[in-house]
Amino acid sequence: MANVRTPNTSEEMETVTSADGTEIAFERTGSGPPLVLVAGGATTDHTRWDQAGVRPAFAEHCTVYAMDCRGRGESGDADEYELEREVEDVAAVVDAISDPVTLLGHSVGALYSLEATLRTDNIDRLILYEPPIAVGDHELGVEAVVDGIETLLADGEKEQALVLFLQEVGGLSPEELDALRSAPTWRDRVDIAHIIPRGLKAVAEYEFDADRFTDLTTPALLLSGSESPPLYRDGIDAVNKALPNSRTVTFDGHAHVAMLTATDHFLDEVLAFIRESN
Repeated sequence: MANVRTPNTSEEMETVTSADGTEIAFERTGSGPPLVLVAGGATTDHTRWDQAGVRPAFAEHCTVYAMDCRGRGESGDADEYELEREVEDVAAVVDAISDPVTLLGHSVGALYSLEATLRTDNIDRLILYEPPIAVGDHELGVEAVVDGIETLLADGEKEQALVLFLQEVGGLSPEELDALRSAPTWRDRVDIAHIIPRGLKAVAEYEFDADRFTDLTTPALLLSGSESPPLYRDGIDAVNKALPNSRTVTFDGHAHVAMLTATDHFLDEVLAFIRESN
């Protein structure tokens, strides 16, 4: 098990050292079976799960470990960046927990979580909400978006760069974007908008190989929104076909952030899935 450094006060984050020596932070709340949360979005930290009361609701039933991906929140970073490092970070947090965990990842956090299942034996249940996986005729097609984001960043327009990312890559509706803008962490996300291009480039280079997951018998719940872009929905279908022990749930009338727009339904599905093994 990884070496966890626990702070002197409950208001600070705990940390674990990832494979490359980077310190990865997470916050522990609640009690019950362990649930690790990996937020999606290039600039999202662990407080994303506090919106709409999601994390407090989970903490009534689970011991919640909400992590900050590298370069976000209280986690460290490294000079060189690869998607593999993000995957190792998730595995490090999972391995720092004594009991087998339920791992829940959203968006790019779901991609990190999927890959982490091949790097740790401490995952009891897996929940993925729309990992950005390009299959079939789909391409992530972020080259033009990355160019636009980098141009805005060069001009000092960090907020517009973040908005462009959320609209063009996240596929967020105006209502969903307004929900994110109203969050107290919006300014923090704007401040680290400069890390968006590296993450987009890494995800665009990722190639999903279904054969790598054919022996993964971990029970998996795959979540999707009926109004999400086809790339996300087709990606979930591909993962569902690849995993031997998975099932899907679709949030009708919602898209990529149903935890904010259909919170009760989202919580019900996740908690019911966790209870199946307890």
